[in-house]
Amino acid sequence: MPSPTSSPDVVLAAHGVTQTYRRGGRAVLDGCTFTVPAGVVSALVGPNGAGKSTLLELAAGMRRPVSGAVEVFGGSPRAGHPRVAYLAQHRPLFPRFTVAETLRLGARLNGHGWDAELAGRVLGSLRDRLDDRVGELSGGERTRVTLALTLGKGADLLLLDEPMADLDVLARQDVMGLLMAHVADTGATVVMSSHIVSELADVCDHLLLLQEGATLLCGGIDELVASHAVVALPGGSDRLAGHEVIESRPAGRGTSALVRPAGPLPAEWDVRTPSLEELVLAHLTTAGAAGPVLAPTRPSKENAA
Repeated sequence: MPSPTSSPDVVLAAHGVTQTYRRGGRAVLDGCTFTVPAGVVSALVGPNGAGKSTLLELAAGMRRPVSGAVEVFGGSPRAGHPRVAYLAQHRPLFPRFTVAETLRLGARLNGHGWDAELAGRVLGSLRDRLDDRVGELSGGERTRVTLALTLGKGADLLLLDEPMADLDVLARQDVMGLLMAHVADTGATVVMSSHIVSELADVCDHLLLLQEGATLLCGGIDELVASHAVVALPGGSDRLAGHEVIESRPAGRGTSALVRPAGPLPAEWDVRTPSLEELVLAHLTTAGAAGPVLAPTRPSKENAA
């Protein structure tokens, strides 16, 4: 039953969600609260251990939170939800099945909603190798198969955990293009995690930024970026008083900073709009993110698909 706070414009929401994996253990999610509106492509970003995969598992109905609530289409998540497709980071497949058998299983499980034509396009060159066993495929090829199953479901909400991992640069472009075309055709909502923020910036219009299991930023990317500014000014950071300083550092004889301006900025300052990557890194740095946040912007070709 929909909750009193549910809205047809909200596809995914969390209300004070906390999740731990053992009694007395560290909270993977800690009072996490956000809403994801319908029709967006949301970048789910955060450092390792921020709770991204756990959040997607909760939304897919694979786990239940210790406290708080997750809502999907105004109701409780459940595994096998007909309107939700979930791509797990570990790519669960039956290794002894052939590619063809795997696709037939997807078609059988999803009935009339199955889009065989789209699934075939996602497979790419694997359409000529349908008799190959899944366990004999490369990492990138297995990713292609799981993406084919996920998109072929024809779901209204796609939960994708590192969907482009193991794909080389050309395969990433191909698959991302198919995904975006599918979203444009169907209006599906996508929540997609990745460590390559520059890659997400080209395709996402919404940001959900997690840090230590809590929501750091959530909203439309254009609005979030427009509400910040990168400034370079002569003198010290004391001249930034009155503005919300996200991050500042010395730069030559002056200061460089990312701020949320409280009003007009002095004309003599050098002011520009930040990139999504700059915005994310500054907020994570201020929040005390530990460890690497981003992967190299040029993915490895070791697992070409």
